[in-house]
Amino acid sequence: MSRLEFETPTKARIAMEGLYKDLQRKIESSPPGLCPVDLTRAFLELCHAQTCGKCVPCRIGIKQLVSLISDVLNGKATLETLDVIEQTALTIMDSADCAIGYETGYLVYNGLMGYRDDYVEHIKNGRCTCTYKHPVPCVAECPAKVDIPGYVALVGEGRYADAIRLIRKDNPFPTTCGFICEHPCESRCRRNMVDGSINIRGLKRVAADYAGEIDPPACAPSTGKRVAIVGGGPGGLSTAYYLQLMGHQTTVFEMLPKLGGMLRYGIPNYRLPKDRLDDDINAILKTGVEVKTGVKIGVDYTFQQLRDEYDAVLINIGASTDKKLRLEGEDAEGVYPAVTFLRDVGKGNGIDLEGKEVAVIGGGNVSMDAVRTAKRLGAKKVSIVYRRRQADMTALPAEIEGAVAEGVELKTLKAPARLDVDDNNHIRGLYVTPQMISNIVDRRASVKPSGDPEEYIPCDVLIIAIGQAIETKHFEEAGIPTCRGRIETMPNGSFEGMPDVFAGGDCQSGPATVIKAIAAAKVVAANIDEYLGYRHTITVDIDLPPARIKDNIQCARIDINEREACERVQDFDGVELCMTECESKQEAGRCLRCDHFGFGILKGGRERVW
Repeated sequence: MSRLEFETPTKARIAMEGLYKDLQRKIESSPPGLCPVDLTRAFLELCHAQTCGKCVPCRIGIKQLVSLISDVLNGKATLETLDVIEQTALTIMDSADCAIGYETGYLVYNGLMGYRDDYVEHIKNGRCTCTYKHPVPCVAECPAKVDIPGYVALVGEGRYADAIRLIRKDNPFPTTCGFICEHPCESRCRRNMVDGSINIRGLKRVAADYAGEIDPPACAPSTGKRVAIVGGGPGGLSTAYYLQLMGHQTTVFEMLPKLGGMLRYGIPNYRLPKDRLDDDINAILKTGVEVKTGVKIGVDYTFQQLRDEYDAVLINIGASTDKKLRLEGEDAEGVYPAVTFLRDVGKGNGIDLEGKEVAVIGGGNVSMDAVRTAKRLGAKKVSIVYRRRQADMTALPAEIEGAVAEGVELKTLKAPARLDVDDNNHIRGLYVTPQMISNIVDRRASVKPSGDPEEYIPCDVLIIAIGQAIETKHFEEAGIPTCRGRIETMPNGSFEGMPDVFAGGDCQSGPATVIKAIAAAKVVAANIDEYLGYRHTITVDIDLPPARIKDNIQCARIDINEREACERVQDFDGVELCMTECESKQEAGRCLRCDHFGFGILKGGRERVW
C-alpha cells in the first residue's frame, strides 16, 4: 500500500471553478438600475455560504440579516426594521472573529447608509420600483448616452453612413472616439455573461473607416443669436456643433494655432492620426461654426468684451497645464511638464532625444503617451517611475501593455525624493524612495516607505506627468467663482448673477475623458438654447435593423490588431489596425440587442430625441 497519493482535482471542484468564473462575469456585468436591496440579499447569502460558521456573528447574524432584508423585499417590514438591520450589521462588524464577518456587516451597513431610500420605498409601497427605469447597460454607462445597440446593428448590416449619423446625434466625434475612447460601455455589456463584452469601440472605428465623408444634418433656421465659446477642444467644438444645429451662430476662440485642444496637442499621432481628427472637425465646421485661432482670452480679448458682443458665453477650456512635483531643481534644464512636452511634439517642435535616457514620473494615460513618444524620438532608454504598483496605475491596461512591448521599463513602488542637477543646472538623475504597499484607503492600496535606502535613476531628460490643471486666473479676475483649480457652476452649467455665462468640460469637472467632455457639451448646449429663449431638440431619422430571434452561441470577442512593436516604434503612424468587414459583422452579430430583448421594449426603449 502507498502511504500517499497524488492529489488531482475532482469533477465537482473543476465544475465549481467554472461556476465561480461564470459568477464573476455575471457580477461584473450587472447593469445599472438593478434593485440594490435585492442585490444586497443575494450577496449576503453568498457571504453566508463562504463563512466558516465557527463564530455566532457569522453563523447566526448573517442569516438574521438575510431574513430581515427578505422581509423588506416581501413587504413584511416596517421602518423600525431598518433600525434592527443597522444594529445587527454594526454588531457583526464589532464582534465577528475575522475580516470575513466584518466585511459582510459593513456591506449591509454601507448599503443602508448609501441607498436607504430604496429600503424605504420597498416598505412604503410594498414593491420594487427600480426595474421601472431599467436602462440598456451600455447606453447607461456611456456618458454621452450614444445609441450603442443601434449603431452596432447598423454596422452589422453594413450601413456605415447611417451608423455615423446615429452616433453624431449624441457625439460629433465618432472617428476620434473610434480611436481613443476609454469605452466604459464595455464594462457592463451583458454579453459578458456569455463570453466577453462586444468590442464597441472597434465597431465605431469600423463605421468611421468605411463610411467615408458624411455631411452633418441641416441646421434649423437662424435665430439671430450669437454665442462665444472659449476653447476649441472636444467640449467646445461639440457645444458649437449642437448650437449650430439649433440655429444659433457660434464663434470658437482657441489660443493654439489649430482646433482640437488636447486631442491635437496632447494625444500623440500614433494613437490618434491627426488627419482622422480633422475628419470630425471638418464635419463640425460644415455647420457654419466661426473660428478664431491664436487668440487668448485675457490677452487678445477680455472676458467682458465677449459678454458685451455675444448673447451668451461658454467657458470650455481644457486641462492644459501640469501639476508640479514641488521638489528643488524642478526648473532645471531637461525637466519638462508632460503636457508641454506632448504639445511641442504635436506642433512639430519635439526635442531631440537620440541616444538619451528619459524618465517619466506618473502612471496615467498622459504618462504612457509621454514614454511612448520618447521612444519614437530616439531615446536610448525610457523608464516610468511610479510610486504605486502597476495594478494601481490609472492608465488603460492596453496602454501599459503597449508601452512595455515597445521597450519601456516600469520602475514601480518608487517615490520621487529629490532631483540631481549638475553645475550647469541640467538634470542628470533622480533619487527615489522605495515604497511598500500598505492599507487600502478609499478602495485603493496606499503606500509607505519600505525603509530601504534611496535609489538613484540616471536620466538626461525628466518628464513630469502627475496630473493636469486648469488656467483660471483671468476668469477669477472677471468674477468667475473657482475652487481648487476648477470653475464652480450651478448644476446646469450657469452662474448666479451671470445668466449669460456658462462653463463645462474639464474646467468645470476637472480633467476627464473625451466622451465626458462631449456629454457635458450636450448639457450646456441644451441649457444655453433654453436661456436664449428656445427649446430645440436634436434627433435623427434612421430606421434600425430589427432584432433577430436566434440562439446566441458562445463566440469569442474580436480584438483590434496592432502593428508589430518593433515596426511601430520607429514612427508616429497609427498603431491600431481596423477590423475587416467580415470581422465587424461577426462582432456586431454577438450583440444581444438589449434595446429590444428584456430592456428596450419592456423598460421604455431608446431615447430618440434630446
